Amino acid sequence: MAKRSKPQTQIPENPSTSSKIPFRPQKILKLTIQTSPEIPKILNPLTSNSEITLALNHLRSSDPKLASLIDSYTPPSFDSDRPPFQSLARSILYQQLATKAAQSIYTRFVTLCGGESSILPKTLLNLSPQSLRQIGVSGRKASYLHDLSEKFSDGTLSDSGIKEMDDESSLTMLTVVKGIGVWSVHMFMIFSLKRPDVLPVGDLGVRKGVKMLYGLKELPKPLEMEELCEKWRPYRSVGSWYMWRYIEAKGVL
Repeated sequence: MAKRSKPQTQIPENPSTSSKIPFRPQKILKLTIQTSPEIPKILNPLTSNSEITLALNHLRSSDPKLASLIDSYTPPSFDSDRPPFQSLARSILYQQLATKAAQSIYTRFVTLCGGESSILPKTLLNLSPQSLRQIGVSGRKASYLHDLSEKFSDGTLSDSGIKEMDDESSLTMLTVVKGIGVWSVHMFMIFSLKRPDVLPVGDLGVRKGVKMLYGLKELPKPLEMEELCEKWRPYRSVGSWYMWRYIEAKGVL
Protein backbone atom coordinates (compact mmCIF):
# COMPACT_ATOMS: atom_id res chain seq x y z
CA MET A 1 0.00 0.00 0.00
CA ALA A 2 1.29 3.48 -0.83
CA LYS A 3 2.72 5.22 2.22
CA ARG A 4 0.63 8.11 3.43
CA SER A 5 2.58 11.30 4.01
CA LYS A 6 2.39 12.82 7.49
CA PRO A 7 1.01 16.34 7.84
CA GLN A 8 3.88 18.84 7.97
CA THR A 9 4.16 21.79 10.33
CA GLN A 10 3.34 24.99 8.50
CA ILE A 11 6.17 27.58 8.56
CA PRO A 12 5.23 31.26 8.14
CA GLU A 13 6.39 32.77 4.88
CA ASN A 14 8.14 35.68 6.69
CA PRO A 15 9.48 34.39 10.00
CA SER A 16 10.49 37.08 12.46
CA THR A 17 14.20 38.02 12.50
CA SER A 18 13.98 40.47 15.41
CA SER A 19 15.05 38.02 18.09
CA LYS A 20 18.52 38.81 19.48
CA ILE A 21 18.97 35.45 21.16
CA PRO A 22 21.72 33.63 19.27
CA PHE A 23 21.06 30.07 18.22
CA ARG A 24 23.68 27.50 17.45
CA PRO A 25 23.25 25.63 14.23
CA GLN A 26 21.64 22.26 14.87
CA LYS A 27 22.82 19.06 13.34
CA ILE A 28 20.37 17.46 10.97
CA LEU A 29 19.78 13.84 11.85
CA LYS A 30 19.23 11.44 9.01
CA LEU A 31 16.37 9.09 9.73
CA THR A 32 15.90 5.75 8.09
CA ILE A 33 12.21 5.27 7.40
CA GLN A 34 10.88 1.85 6.58
CA THR A 35 8.13 1.91 3.99
CA SER A 36 5.55 -0.66 3.04
CA PRO A 37 5.70 -2.11 -0.48
CA GLU A 38 4.48 0.38 -3.05
CA ILE A 39 1.44 -0.38 -5.17
CA PRO A 40 2.56 -0.23 -8.80
CA LYS A 41 1.25 2.77 -10.73
CA ILE A 42 0.36 0.53 -13.66
CA LEU A 43 -1.58 -2.46 -12.38
CA ASN A 44 -1.14 -5.82 -14.03
CA PRO A 45 -4.07 -8.15 -14.72
CA LEU A 46 -4.85 -10.67 -11.99
CA THR A 47 -3.12 -13.49 -13.84
CA SER A 48 -0.45 -14.64 -11.38
CA ASN A 49 -0.12 -15.58 -7.72
CA SER A 50 2.17 -12.62 -7.14
CA GLU A 51 -0.49 -10.17 -8.34
CA ILE A 52 -3.13 -11.85 -6.17
CA THR A 53 -0.79 -11.73 -3.16
CA LEU A 54 -0.14 -8.03 -3.70
CA ALA A 55 -3.90 -7.40 -3.82
CA LEU A 56 -4.59 -9.43 -0.67
CA ASN A 57 -1.86 -7.67 1.30
CA HIS A 58 -3.31 -4.31 0.34
CA LEU A 59 -6.87 -5.29 1.25
CA ARG A 60 -5.80 -6.78 4.60
CA SER A 61 -4.08 -3.58 5.63
CA SER A 62 -6.74 -1.20 4.32
CA ASP A 63 -9.90 -2.90 5.63
CA PRO A 64 -9.80 -4.96 8.87
CA LYS A 65 -13.33 -6.27 8.26
CA LEU A 66 -12.37 -7.59 4.86
CA ALA A 67 -9.14 -9.00 6.30
CA SER A 68 -11.12 -11.50 8.37
CA LEU A 69 -12.82 -12.79 5.21
CA ILE A 70 -9.53 -13.07 3.36
CA ASP A 71 -8.21 -15.30 6.13
CA SER A 72 -11.39 -17.43 6.03
CA TYR A 73 -11.53 -18.31 2.33
CA THR A 74 -9.11 -19.57 -0.28
CA PRO A 75 -7.49 -16.95 -2.53
CA PRO A 76 -9.44 -15.94 -5.64
CA SER A 77 -8.80 -17.36 -9.06
CA PHE A 78 -9.43 -15.60 -12.37
CA ASP A 79 -8.52 -18.29 -14.85
CA SER A 80 -10.69 -17.78 -17.94
CA ASP A 81 -8.57 -17.86 -21.09
CA ARG A 82 -11.31 -17.29 -23.66
CA PRO A 83 -10.71 -14.53 -26.22
CA PRO A 84 -12.90 -11.43 -25.69
CA PHE A 85 -15.32 -12.26 -28.51
CA GLN A 86 -16.01 -15.74 -27.16
CA SER A 87 -16.41 -14.41 -23.62
CA LEU A 88 -18.88 -11.74 -24.72
CA ALA A 89 -20.93 -14.21 -26.78
CA ARG A 90 -21.04 -16.57 -23.79
CA SER A 91 -22.05 -13.67 -21.55
CA ILE A 92 -25.03 -12.93 -23.78
CA LEU A 93 -26.15 -16.55 -23.75
CA TYR A 94 -25.91 -16.78 -19.95
CA GLN A 95 -27.97 -13.66 -19.28
CA GLN A 96 -31.01 -14.12 -17.02
CA LEU A 97 -30.73 -17.91 -16.97
CA ALA A 98 -30.11 -20.38 -14.16
CA THR A 99 -26.57 -21.76 -14.31
CA LYS A 100 -27.55 -25.29 -15.38
CA ALA A 101 -29.89 -24.06 -18.12
CA ALA A 102 -27.23 -21.65 -19.41
CA GLN A 103 -24.58 -24.37 -19.44
CA SER A 104 -26.86 -26.67 -21.40
CA ILE A 105 -27.62 -24.02 -24.05
CA TYR A 106 -23.96 -23.01 -24.29
CA THR A 107 -22.92 -26.63 -24.84
CA ARG A 108 -25.39 -26.91 -27.72
CA PHE A 109 -24.22 -23.54 -29.05
CA VAL A 110 -20.59 -24.72 -29.10
CA THR A 111 -21.64 -27.83 -31.03
CA LEU A 112 -23.65 -25.74 -33.50
CA CYS A 113 -20.60 -23.53 -34.16
CA GLY A 114 -18.34 -26.55 -34.67
CA GLY A 115 -16.33 -26.25 -31.47
CA GLU A 116 -15.41 -23.43 -29.11
CA SER A 117 -12.47 -22.34 -31.26
CA SER A 118 -14.98 -21.77 -34.08
CA ILE A 119 -17.02 -19.23 -32.11
CA LEU A 120 -16.00 -16.38 -34.38
CA PRO A 121 -17.86 -13.37 -35.83
CA LYS A 122 -18.10 -14.90 -39.31
CA THR A 123 -19.45 -18.17 -37.87
CA LEU A 124 -22.21 -16.42 -35.92
CA LEU A 125 -23.18 -14.22 -38.86
CA ASN A 126 -23.85 -17.38 -40.84
CA LEU A 127 -26.19 -18.79 -38.18
CA SER A 128 -29.86 -18.08 -38.75
CA PRO A 129 -32.16 -17.02 -35.91
CA GLN A 130 -34.10 -20.25 -36.55
CA SER A 131 -31.05 -22.46 -36.00
CA LEU A 132 -30.29 -20.61 -32.78
CA ARG A 133 -33.87 -20.93 -31.58
CA GLN A 134 -33.68 -24.70 -32.12
CA ILE A 135 -30.96 -24.94 -29.46
CA GLY A 136 -32.85 -22.74 -26.99
CA VAL A 137 -31.52 -19.26 -27.82
CA SER A 138 -34.28 -16.64 -27.82
CA GLY A 139 -34.87 -14.41 -30.81
CA ARG A 140 -33.72 -11.40 -28.82
CA LYS A 141 -30.45 -13.02 -27.82
CA ALA A 142 -29.91 -14.14 -31.40
CA SER A 143 -30.14 -10.48 -32.46
CA TYR A 144 -27.65 -9.55 -29.73
CA LEU A 145 -25.17 -12.17 -30.96
CA HIS A 146 -25.62 -10.91 -34.52
CA ASP A 147 -24.98 -7.30 -33.46
CA LEU A 148 -21.86 -8.32 -31.52
CA SER A 149 -20.57 -10.21 -34.55
CA GLU A 150 -21.21 -7.27 -36.86
CA LYS A 151 -19.26 -4.88 -34.63
CA PHE A 152 -16.29 -7.24 -34.66
CA SER A 153 -16.58 -7.79 -38.41
CA ASP A 154 -16.68 -4.07 -39.27
CA GLY A 155 -13.74 -3.25 -36.98
CA THR A 156 -15.66 -1.34 -34.32
CA LEU A 157 -14.36 -3.92 -31.83
CA SER A 158 -11.55 -6.45 -31.86
CA ASP A 159 -10.00 -8.88 -29.40
CA SER A 160 -6.69 -7.01 -29.38
CA GLY A 161 -8.33 -3.60 -29.17
CA ILE A 162 -10.46 -4.60 -26.19
CA LYS A 163 -7.42 -5.89 -24.31
CA GLU A 164 -5.69 -2.54 -24.77
CA MET A 165 -8.64 -0.38 -23.67
CA ASP A 166 -8.69 1.17 -20.22
CA ASP A 167 -11.67 0.40 -17.99
CA GLU A 168 -13.61 3.54 -18.91
CA SER A 169 -13.17 2.97 -22.64
CA SER A 170 -14.21 -0.66 -22.27
CA LEU A 171 -17.41 0.39 -20.56
CA THR A 172 -18.16 2.98 -23.22
CA MET A 173 -17.41 0.81 -26.25
CA LEU A 174 -18.88 -2.49 -25.11
CA THR A 175 -22.22 -1.06 -23.99
CA VAL A 176 -22.73 0.04 -27.59
CA VAL A 177 -23.41 -3.63 -28.37
CA LYS A 178 -27.08 -4.54 -28.08
CA GLY A 179 -27.78 -6.65 -25.01
CA ILE A 180 -24.54 -5.77 -23.22
CA GLY A 181 -25.11 -3.46 -20.29
CA VAL A 182 -22.96 -2.06 -17.50
CA TRP A 183 -23.29 -5.19 -15.31
CA SER A 184 -22.23 -7.48 -18.18
CA VAL A 185 -19.20 -5.31 -18.90
CA HIS A 186 -18.20 -5.30 -15.22
CA MET A 187 -18.34 -9.12 -15.13
CA PHE A 188 -16.41 -9.32 -18.38
CA MET A 189 -13.68 -6.99 -17.09
CA ILE A 190 -13.31 -8.93 -13.83
CA PHE A 191 -13.42 -12.52 -15.06
CA SER A 192 -12.25 -12.31 -18.68
CA LEU A 193 -9.89 -9.34 -18.79
CA LYS A 194 -8.94 -9.92 -15.12
CA ARG A 195 -8.87 -6.20 -14.39
CA PRO A 196 -7.97 -5.57 -10.72
CA ASP A 197 -10.02 -2.48 -9.91
CA VAL A 198 -13.62 -3.03 -11.01
CA LEU A 199 -16.48 -2.44 -8.55
CA PRO A 200 -19.80 -3.80 -9.89
CA VAL A 201 -22.01 -1.39 -7.96
CA GLY A 202 -25.17 -2.84 -9.53
CA ASP A 203 -24.46 -6.48 -8.70
CA LEU A 204 -26.93 -7.77 -6.13
CA GLY A 205 -24.49 -10.28 -4.65
CA VAL A 206 -21.77 -7.71 -4.06
CA ARG A 207 -24.29 -5.28 -2.58
CA LYS A 208 -25.58 -7.98 -0.21
CA GLY A 209 -22.04 -8.81 0.83
CA VAL A 210 -21.21 -5.17 1.56
CA LYS A 211 -24.44 -4.81 3.55
CA MET A 212 -23.55 -7.82 5.71
CA LEU A 213 -19.87 -6.92 6.08
CA TYR A 214 -20.54 -3.42 7.38
CA GLY A 215 -23.78 -4.16 9.25
CA LEU A 216 -25.98 -1.89 7.13
CA LYS A 217 -29.75 -1.81 7.53
CA GLU A 218 -30.44 -1.63 3.81
CA LEU A 219 -28.72 -2.60 0.59
CA PRO A 220 -26.22 0.13 -0.33
CA LYS A 221 -26.94 2.19 -3.40
CA PRO A 222 -24.25 2.74 -6.08
CA LEU A 223 -22.91 5.97 -4.57
CA GLU A 224 -22.71 4.43 -1.12
CA MET A 225 -20.98 1.39 -2.60
CA GLU A 226 -18.36 3.65 -4.12
CA GLU A 227 -17.77 5.39 -0.80
CA LEU A 228 -17.66 2.23 1.34
CA CYS A 229 -15.38 0.34 -1.04
CA GLU A 230 -13.03 3.22 -1.80
CA LYS A 231 -10.56 1.75 0.69
CA TRP A 232 -10.29 -1.36 -1.49
CA ARG A 233 -8.93 0.62 -4.42
CA PRO A 234 -7.02 -0.32 -6.56
CA TYR A 235 -8.10 -3.92 -5.99
CA ARG A 236 -11.88 -3.63 -5.85
CA SER A 237 -12.32 -6.63 -8.15
CA VAL A 238 -10.75 -8.84 -5.49
CA GLY A 239 -12.83 -7.25 -2.74
CA SER A 240 -15.95 -7.93 -4.81
CA TRP A 241 -14.91 -11.56 -5.27
CA TYR A 242 -14.87 -11.98 -1.51
CA MET A 243 -18.37 -10.50 -1.25
CA TRP A 244 -19.65 -13.31 -3.51
CA ARG A 245 -17.90 -15.92 -1.39
CA TYR A 246 -19.24 -14.30 1.77
CA ILE A 247 -22.92 -14.49 0.77
CA GLU A 248 -22.46 -18.03 -0.57
CA ALA A 249 -21.07 -19.15 2.79
CA LYS A 250 -23.92 -17.46 4.61
CA GLY A 251 -26.53 -18.90 2.26
CA VAL A 252 -27.73 -15.43 1.27
CA LEU A 253 -28.19 -15.72 -2.49
